[in-house]
Amino acid sequence: MSKLRNYTINFGPQHPAAHGVLRLILEMDGENIVRADPHIGLLHRGTEKLAETRTYLQALPYMDRLDYVSMMCNEQAYCLSVERLLNIEVPIRAQYIRVMFAEITRILNHLMGIGSHALDIGAMTVFLYAFREREDLMDIYEAVSGARMHAAYFRPGGVYRDLPDFMPKYEASKYRNAKVLQKLNASREGSLLDFIEDFTNRFPACVDEYENLLTDNRIWKQRTVGIGVVSPERALQKGFTGVMLRGSGVEWDIRKKQPYDAYAEMDFDIPVGINGDCYDRYLCRIHEMRQANRIIRQCVDWLKANPGPVIIDDHTVAPPHRTAMKDGMEELIHHFKLFTEGMHVPEGEVYVPTEHPKGEFGVYLISDGANKPYRMKIRAPGFAHLQGMDEMARGHMLADVVAIIGTQDIVFGEVDR
Repeated sequence: MSKLRNYTINFGPQHPAAHGVLRLILEMDGENIVRADPHIGLLHRGTEKLAETRTYLQALPYMDRLDYVSMMCNEQAYCLSVERLLNIEVPIRAQYIRVMFAEITRILNHLMGIGSHALDIGAMTVFLYAFREREDLMDIYEAVSGARMHAAYFRPGGVYRDLPDFMPKYEASKYRNAKVLQKLNASREGSLLDFIEDFTNRFPACVDEYENLLTDNRIWKQRTVGIGVVSPERALQKGFTGVMLRGSGVEWDIRKKQPYDAYAEMDFDIPVGINGDCYDRYLCRIHEMRQANRIIRQCVDWLKANPGPVIIDDHTVAPPHRTAMKDGMEELIHHFKLFTEGMHVPEGEVYVPTEHPKGEFGVYLISDGANKPYRMKIRAPGFAHLQGMDEMARGHMLADVVAIIGTQDIVFGEVDR
C-alpha cells in the first residue's frame, strides 16, 4: 500500500482583523503542518499611492485606516515625518497630549489583541471584559476628536485642539433609572483629564482580572506555551519588531532608544520574554498595558499643571484659531489656502520610525517642494510578521495556527497598505 501524499487546505479567516483578506494555504501531513503559505493582496488599499495624489493634510485620515485598531499611533508617525521635513518644533503640551493618546491607543490595541487571541482559542469572557475597557477609551477618543475610531486628531505641528473641559455623559432613557444613570456618570463629572485619571486608577485591577482568567489557566498555557517559538537571532533576521521581538528576549523599544515627542521625559519599563513563544508574547502585552497606564498617568499629571498652545503658530502649516478668522480677512485667507492648496514642504527625504503597538511603524517621505508627497512608503510591522508565519507554524498541528495568527496581532489594513 502506497503512502498517502500531503494534502493542501485553505485555512481561515480566523481572526477579527483578517476577515476574508488573508488566504492561508496549509500543506498538511495528517494534522501536522508541513508548510504555511500566506497570500496577501486581497485588500489592495493602495494607501501610499493615494497619499501621493493628496495634499499633506488630506493624506492624514488615510493613516487612521491603516491599522484600524491603532489609529492615533499611525497619525503620530506621519505627522513626525512631515514635521521633520518642515524642520518645526511642536509645542511641549502637544507632545504630552500625543504621548498620552499614543499610550491610550496602545492599550486599545492590546485589549483587542489579547481579547481576540483568547476568543480564537476558546476563551469568551476575556474578550467581553476587554471590550468593557475599550468602551471607555473609545469615549475618550470621541470626546477629543468627535470620532470613536478614525480621529484625525494629530496634525502636523501639534494636535487639532486642546483637551475639552468636560466629559460627555450618558443621558436618561427608559432603560436607565436615576440610580443606574448616576453610577454610569460618576466618573464623568469633571474634565476629560479627570476621566482619564479615573481610568488609570481602576485599570490595573482590570488587567488583574484578565490575568486571573488567563495567565495560570491550564488550557491557555497548553495552547500557547512552546507554540510559535522564535529565537532572538531569527526574530532579528526576520525583521520582527515590537512584542514579536521583545517576546524573544531582545530589549528594543524605539520610545527608549530613539525617543520622540515627550517620551524622553517618561518613566517606564520595557517588558521582555524569555522563550519567544505565544505565552511570552501574551505576557509582554499584559505588562505593556500596565506600563502604558503608568505613562498616561504621568502625562495627566503634567497636563493638569502646564497649560499652553497645542499647535504651532505658523499659519502656513496650521490653521488660524476660529475666533481670529472672525476678526481679520488675512486669517480667513490663510485658512482657505491651507485647506484647499495645502502646505508646501521643502525638498528632502526622511524616514521616521515609531514604537507602534504592533512594532516599528515608520513613514518614509520624499518631498519635491510641492504641496503633496512625491513618494511615500510605509514600514508596516505586520507585513514582516506575516512573512514569519511559515517558519513559526512548521511542525505544529492545525489548531496551533490559530494561536500563531493571534499572537502576531496582524491587521491587514497596514499589511496590504
